[in-house]
Amino acid sequence: MKISFHGACKEVTGSCILVESDNFKFLVDCGSFQGQEFSSDRNAQDFIFDPKLIDFVLLTHSHLDHCGRLPKLFQEGFRGMIYCTRPTKDLVYLILMDALKIMKDKESINKKLQYTLKDVEGVMNLIKCLDYNDDFDVNKFVRIRLKDAGHILGSAFFEVYIKENNKEKKIVFSGDLGNPPTPIIRDTEFSDGADIVVVESTYGGLLHEDKEIGKSAIKNVILETIKNKSVLIVPVFAVERSQEVLYELNNLVENNLIPEVPMFFDSPMGINAIDIYRKYLDFYDEDTKKLIDSGDDIFIFPKMKYTLTPFESKKINNTQAPKIILAGSGMCNGGRVLHHLKFNLSNPKTNVMLLSFQAKDTLGRKLMEGEKNVLINEVDVEVRAKISVFGCFSSHADEKKLENWLSSFTKIKPKTIFINHGEEDRSIALQNNLKKTTKAKILIPEFGVKYNI
Repeated sequence: MKISFHGACKEVTGSCILVESDNFKFLVDCGSFQGQEFSSDRNAQDFIFDPKLIDFVLLTHSHLDHCGRLPKLFQEGFRGMIYCTRPTKDLVYLILMDALKIMKDKESINKKLQYTLKDVEGVMNLIKCLDYNDDFDVNKFVRIRLKDAGHILGSAFFEVYIKENNKEKKIVFSGDLGNPPTPIIRDTEFSDGADIVVVESTYGGLLHEDKEIGKSAIKNVILETIKNKSVLIVPVFAVERSQEVLYELNNLVENNLIPEVPMFFDSPMGINAIDIYRKYLDFYDEDTKKLIDSGDDIFIFPKMKYTLTPFESKKINNTQAPKIILAGSGMCNGGRVLHHLKFNLSNPKTNVMLLSFQAKDTLGRKLMEGEKNVLINEVDVEVRAKISVFGCFSSHADEKKLENWLSSFTKIKPKTIFINHGEEDRSIALQNNLKKTTKAKILIPEFGVKYNI
């Protein structure tokens, strides 16, 4: 049996893992590469495996860097089943349709669409939804179990039991692990062991701020924005980050911890995602369920306005400061946030609050690293705004939580750990720290190389 990695190798996007033997071939995720340009050349390149020979896909969650190339996989002949949770299925459709819209808008640049509506619909028809902690026999060789990864609504890590040569081998694929405690979603579950583990390393070697300290700091940024009658821009991902920030703003406003101030949620996909969140209350944590049962709508509160249309979005600029704008995308590499940044970055009174991981070559990364001039839609913009970065709102586990998750593997201690989904220095940091606590072989895989397991 062999495993190979076709994305997220020494980087954080493009997750795609191939496991193959004489009896089967399957993928774990099939995501898009993301960076400065949404539709990069890498996403249009051919797979180095034959999609027609893939028997099934295990989909950990709905973020584009994990699901974005599924339509391309379908386009090139894949017709197996895709296994995931119910919320993931609904969110995948929302995210893939938004990606298709962006590609159509950029078709003159990209010359050829990577996939079509027919391909998206084909993907959706192949999805089979499973519940957490239920065993499912995919075929006579492979049994799977999904457990809650605590990353976003419906996210899962997979426990995969494989029969080979009259022996059973267990592989665990982490997908993206969460950063509990987090509003709305439940805490990350644990596994009791595995022969082989594939673990993400987005924040390998790094520790997030304490959540309460982070919340207090964010409250202070909002109070400063109001005092200075300025603009606060919060780039957010449409799924999870948006809903979490809305939850926290709801708490601040309804408990009178900040004065009422005009707020705008300027993300059509994020607004539509809220409808999906409302549909799956059974996936919420107990605290959020109790809050909702008490009559609190966690997504609606005074002075918050949802702006669906481009006209409503443009009108935000006419609203007198102070004001707070939540807009996608979280890495500032597309979406309506670009318009707001272009309009406000040159003002020294503007605050920009980065709450998400910022991948290399994205505008968000450039702002985080302090670049004083950035290019937005072919316009050179001077950066005079104050840039604040808060890791506590990350939906990814930090070093301590990654190690804690792996420490639960006691019933079957891993013989091999593959570290992926992290920039090279983060993966190396996690690797070095794990060497102190485990005797397992720890590998940082190279793109496309096949490893015997």
